[in-house]
Amino acid sequence: MARLDVNRSGEMEVFVRVVELGGFSPAARAARMTPSAVSKLIARLEARLGARLLNRSTRQLQLTPEGCAFYERATRVLADLEEAERAASIGEEAVGRVRINTSASYATHILAPVLPDFLASHPGITLDIVQTDAVVDLLAERMDVAIRAGPLKSSSLVARKLGDTPLVVVAAPSYLERCGEPRTIADLEHHDRVGFGYARTVDGWPLRENGKTNVVPASGRVQASDGEGLRQLALAGVGLARLAAFTVRGDIAAGRLMPVLGHLDTGDCETFHAVYVGQGGPLPSRVRALLDFLAKDGRVS
Repeated sequence: MARLDVNRSGEMEVFVRVVELGGFSPAARAARMTPSAVSKLIARLEARLGARLLNRSTRQLQLTPEGCAFYERATRVLADLEEAERAASIGEEAVGRVRINTSASYATHILAPVLPDFLASHPGITLDIVQTDAVVDLLAERMDVAIRAGPLKSSSLVARKLGDTPLVVVAAPSYLERCGEPRTIADLEHHDRVGFGYARTVDGWPLRENGKTNVVPASGRVQASDGEGLRQLALAGVGLARLAAFTVRGDIAAGRLMPVLGHLDTGDCETFHAVYVGQGGPLPSRVRALLDFLAKDGRVS
C-alpha cells in the first residue's frame, strides 16, 4: 500500500507537464515551481517506481518505454480524477463576484448581448467588468478571467479558445466621398489610417499585392487605445480603420461603414481566448460557470 504522505496525483501532474511542455523549465513555470524542484520530484518518482521514465540530455528529454506507459496511464488517471471532482461539485451553487477584464469591443458586441441569459441562469453570480485593451496582470489586478485577442505569450495562465475573427479595413461613406476609395497600397499614402496608440503583435496592416505581402503602418493624425474607439472614429469619418469583423458587421449591413481593399486582404484572423489562473487548486464554481458559458455563447467569428 502506498505511503499516505506521497502525493501521487501531484507527482503525476508534474510528470505530465514535463512531457507535454517538453522540459523541466516550462513545466516548472506552469506548476509555479523551480526547475530544480521539478527535477528532484521526477527523480523521487523514478526512485519510488524503480524505473527510469525520462532519458535526459542537454537539449531534450525523451520518454523511455516505461515512461511512455506511465504517461498514458497517468493522463487517464488525472482525467478520471478531474471528472470525479467535477461530478462531486455539480450540486455546488455558483455564487459570488467574478471580475472579468475585456476589451470594449468584446464587451459591446459579444458579451453584453448574451449576459442576460447568463445572469438569469446564475442568479447568485455578480459581474465586475473592467474594459481595457491593455494586457493586465490577473493576480495583481485581482481578475478572475481576461479576454485576450491575438497570439498568447507563454505564461502560467490557462486559456480557453473563443474562436477566430477576420480583420477588415472599413471607412464611413462620408470619408470615401471626401477622400476617395483606395484601390492600391500606394493609394494609402494619401489616406488617414486610424490605428492603435500602443504596440501590437503586428503593428500595421498586412496587405497582399502582386504576390507580395506588405505591412502598412496604421499612421494617421488620430490614434485610439481600444478597438471600439477606432470603430467610433471610423463611423465619424475620421479615416480608415482595420477592425475585427464581428465589431463592424452590423455597421456594414446598415451602410454606416464600407469595406475597402478587400482584394488585398491576406486572410489573416485574430484569435480570442479566455485566460485565467488555473494552477494551485480547483476553480471556484462561479469562475467555472462563466468560462463554460463563454466557451459556448461568448465565441467570436
